[in-house]
Amino acid sequence: QVQLVESGGGLVQAGGSLRLSCAASGRTFSSYAMGWFRQVPGKERQFVASIAQSGNSTNYAVSVKGRFTISRDNTESTVYLRMNDLKPEDTAVYYCAAGPYFWSMNYDYWGQGTQVTVSS
Repeated sequence: QVQLVESGGGLVQAGGSLRLSCAASGRTFSSYAMGWFRQVPGKERQFVASIAQSGNSTNYAVSVKGRFTISRDNTESTVYLRMNDLKPEDTAVYYCAAGPYFWSMNYDYWGQGTQVTVSS
């Protein structure tokens, strides 16, 4: 089992920045690929970014590429999502997830989410 707890969400003006954190506990963090997803009420959950176990490979949704950066600290069992130049359409609940394979969208463990609201 892996427990994931997100933090760092909040209200920010368009053009601003936030950094989300996801702290993991339980089984070995470094054995999991990590991902960030987001969801708006009434819409499907959307992939945002992912990072491989070692941190040497990352993947981004087209909508956030160049603005968001995913990173991880395996010594701290934490994954981060740095979000710059935020837009109102980035408003959503952001979830982190852990899974065995970087190339797969199948994740086994999910956090409870953190709200990000971007005002225009």
